[in-house]
Amino acid sequence: MSDLFSLKGRKALVTGANTGIGQAIAVTLAGQGADVTCAGRRDCDETVAIITDLGGTARSVLLDFADPMAARDIFEGAGYDILVNNAGIIRRADSTDYTEADWDAVIDVNQKALFFTCQAFGRALIADGKPGAIVNIASLLSFQGGIRVPAYTASKHAVAGITKILANEWAPHNITVNAIAPGYISTNNTEALRADPARNKSILDRIPAGRWGDPEDIAGTAAYLCSNAAKYVTGAVLNVDGGWLAR
Repeated sequence: MSDLFSLKGRKALVTGANTGIGQAIAVTLAGQGADVTCAGRRDCDETVAIITDLGGTARSVLLDFADPMAARDIFEGAGYDILVNNAGIIRRADSTDYTEADWDAVIDVNQKALFFTCQAFGRALIADGKPGAIVNIASLLSFQGGIRVPAYTASKHAVAGITKILANEWAPHNITVNAIAPGYISTNNTEALRADPARNKSILDRIPAGRWGDPEDIAGTAAYLCSNAAKYVTGAVLNVDGGWLAR
């Protein structure tokens, strides 16, 4: 029973692990015993250093998901059984002014790359007959519309759908596929909102917890979903939002 949440003997790839939510997830998975590969379009040396200083095992790999097939050859024969798809970008503009270039950039990273990374991971596990776990990082905008982020909203609705279809298809292979929908978390992606006094106040006024979330608030849920404690949880999109959606 004491090993229910342990990730010892597991091997994880966490995308977008150089900062923010991805960094927190990588550190937490390593803290539970996983061997963690930290992937990002920029080096993840800081994350690796944090993990190794704490006695964990980690390495860094450069993957730029502007190429949606960037992870195509990462998984075969590599022994991974955990995948956390956290990499994502956001472009803000009024919908009347949104450009095709911005739309394509966001959809390629947040939706297309996520699917094809899952596909490569799932193929490798199914070929080896191994169980595994996928955690996709969705958003409150998987449920809501938001403003001034049309491609981001579309992509995060898609993340919820991709999570559910892969859960349906891969449950017979003992691969769980879940998503976390973070609330308003203090990261680079929300810096513009926190810097806008009116938007910052309106957001905080709605959050029952009364604060922006920290990346570590998401990391524990990710570790749970990767563990044996969640082996019968699949196809779920768990909101970790300080009560935002309950209000």
